[in-house]
Amino acid sequence: MDELEKQLYERIAALEDEESFRSRLEDLISVYPFNEYEFIISTLLGMDKLTVEEYYDLREEYISRNMFLYIFEISALRGFGGTWAHGHLKELHQELEKPTKKKDQNYRGEYDLLLDNVIKIEVKASRAVEFARDEPLYVKALSSRFTQPFDMNFQQVKPACCHVFVWIGVWRDLIRYWVLASKEVEQSRHFSKGQHRGNIGEGQQSRVFTIMCQCRRSKIQ
Repeated sequence: MDELEKQLYERIAALEDEESFRSRLEDLISVYPFNEYEFIISTLLGMDKLTVEEYYDLREEYISRNMFLYIFEISALRGFGGTWAHGHLKELHQELEKPTKKKDQNYRGEYDLLLDNVIKIEVKASRAVEFARDEPLYVKALSSRFTQPFDMNFQQVKPACCHVFVWIGVWRDLIRYWVLASKEVEQSRHFSKGQHRGNIGEGQQSRVFTIMCQCRRSKIQ
């Protein structure tokens, strides 16, 4: 959004009646889908300060920079970490299955996916956002080009309950995947054990570790 604002406001700055235009923006009342950006673009088109071809270019560039922004609009944690993340992985690899007691008699909901009726997989997903801003997730969503510190924790990590972890990191323009053996996670110095009192074997993994993994694990974009 910052890049789109920059591009649009550069065009506004070039107008002869820039002050009048900005004054109208300050008094603008927005009701979906009529908002500030719709007003700027339609006005610039009407004033011949933005061609249709230039509008198409702006639109395509914005979509390219925000291809996965819709994922940040999923408000429920279970809707994101469960429904979306599990479904997304099954789309990528159709052989992944939802575990059941028919496939695993000892299954108690302790892991998420099953491969070849043998490999138990736990899926953890997180979104890259600026936590310091008190705004909706889709407003705080970060680009993969963001270089400032930010938080991305993978919580309720139980290495004893699965063979493999698949971690999914979502940025507004990129999705990264890390595949790690449960023993590798458990033995990592970045694994914080005892996240919750009484939860034996449960911990969380810090963003520091995920970034370290990024350097030596393949990622799909």
